[in-house]
Amino acid sequence: MKKHIYILAVLFLSSTFISSISAQQDTELIQKIDSLSSAVFTSWSCPGMAVAVVKDGEVIFKKGYGVSDVNTQGKVDANTLFAVASITKTFTSTSLMMLQEQKALSVDDKVVKYIHDFQLYDPYVTQNMTIRDLLCHRSGLKTFSGDLIWYGTDYSRNEVIRRARYLKPEYGFREHFGYSNILFLTAGQIIPAVCDTSWDRFLKYRIFGPLGMNRTITSTNDLRRLGNYASPHNILDNSTIMAIPWQNWDNIGPAGSIISSVNDMSKWIIMQLNQGTYKGKQFFDPESQQEMWSLHTPTQVSEFSRYYWPDIHFKGYGLGWSLSDYGGRKIVAHNGGYDGMISQCVLIPEENMGFIVLTNANSWLYMPMMYSLLDALLKDKIEDWNELFIKIKKRQDAADNDAKEEFYNSKVEKAPPSLALEEYTGIYHCDIYGDVRVFMSKNELWLDMTHTKIFSGKLTHFHYNTFLIEFKSVPSLPVGTVTFYINSEGLAESLEIFVDNPDFDFTEFDFRRNF
Repeated sequence: MKKHIYILAVLFLSSTFISSISAQQDTELIQKIDSLSSAVFTSWSCPGMAVAVVKDGEVIFKKGYGVSDVNTQGKVDANTLFAVASITKTFTSTSLMMLQEQKALSVDDKVVKYIHDFQLYDPYVTQNMTIRDLLCHRSGLKTFSGDLIWYGTDYSRNEVIRRARYLKPEYGFREHFGYSNILFLTAGQIIPAVCDTSWDRFLKYRIFGPLGMNRTITSTNDLRRLGNYASPHNILDNSTIMAIPWQNWDNIGPAGSIISSVNDMSKWIIMQLNQGTYKGKQFFDPESQQEMWSLHTPTQVSEFSRYYWPDIHFKGYGLGWSLSDYGGRKIVAHNGGYDGMISQCVLIPEENMGFIVLTNANSWLYMPMMYSLLDALLKDKIEDWNELFIKIKKRQDAADNDAKEEFYNSKVEKAPPSLALEEYTGIYHCDIYGDVRVFMSKNELWLDMTHTKIFSGKLTHFHYNTFLIEFKSVPSLPVGTVTFYINSEGLAESLEIFVDNPDFDFTEFDFRRNF
């Protein structure tokens, strides 16, 4: 009897000792995370940031930094709302896996089974595209193809999907990664086709509510009701910081419209790390998680990545999640880019850890934050990622300035337009987008993209039949060009819009004048 008591006492003391070590280690880790976050945050021109870190099913760290708006100076905290943007895709893929478990659908079902008028450029691809294909970006479209169909437009979700039929593929079907917001929207619109409720309501009642994500929404229309939300910001010329209005993304909802806080998102992370279970409630089976976290579409590890991150050996996309490795561990992640807000969600399943970073500016801040936190959680040594990304950004800014200077130096002097300004006016049509209108106002030439109010600007002559255009409602976009093409009869027959940016390809549109 005494021997058993002795053994129990030893076990108790050992567990107490181990617990005290663990608590001390967590305290040191929390201090390290806070110190790193503060240091990185103060090095970048970003008004505000919120961070939460999860370990072994618990939130070990959550904190806000800076202000929610440069004008009002409200403080960011763990409940402050930010756009999580494309992290939304992880919710959409999870929702469809939940429906697969209920046998409402299979991710290997053809899309046309549920969206009967679904059509892409190639008839074979139309008939054979599966839900799985939608969720892993292997349609053949190039990255961001067609984003100007939905961005800032008055088109509904269904109309955005309908217009995808005009987008010409860049690659063969299932042969190459091409990130598609429009096809993720299509995936989300399968939900109302199989369970007679909208994607938004499905998330609200099947995910947000049961998880206790009570401050998570799918539309900017609900911001004022909840309060404590950050404003998006643009950083212009690397110094000027300006708050900008929220853009409504309802028409692309399943691909990017969720707005949340680090407090709420930490619950999502805990559930995902716990194989679909949160506080005893099972949202999906471990088999579904394995399917989402399995590589479906590989992507190249670039020479740049191999140089700076030699321990990254693979990259790719699962179903709604980006996949890679770091420090010998599998990394499951997704980031999001919204107008004036960037987010990053990272899971490290083997260590049962993860984190969420939300920011309210078009800043590079999220990248040094991500790698600094990964090092803090996985490695003894933390690289100075902050210094590296500052150097990389300076080089990028210098290259951008050189390109801008080269463009303006290319101007041909004394090269007047071929026609009188009035002769460029008219309606120019493209099947993908619709109409743009070129018109005179107070003796000046203007262009309106008729379905996108924020894309309207004055045309300032540059040389020949090329004019400069600035979309002042979208200050993050640089000055672009509108070039008119004259036919053999001396009439302006078509136009091309070009704005040099990584997100939107205006040159996809072939605008032909209606005569």
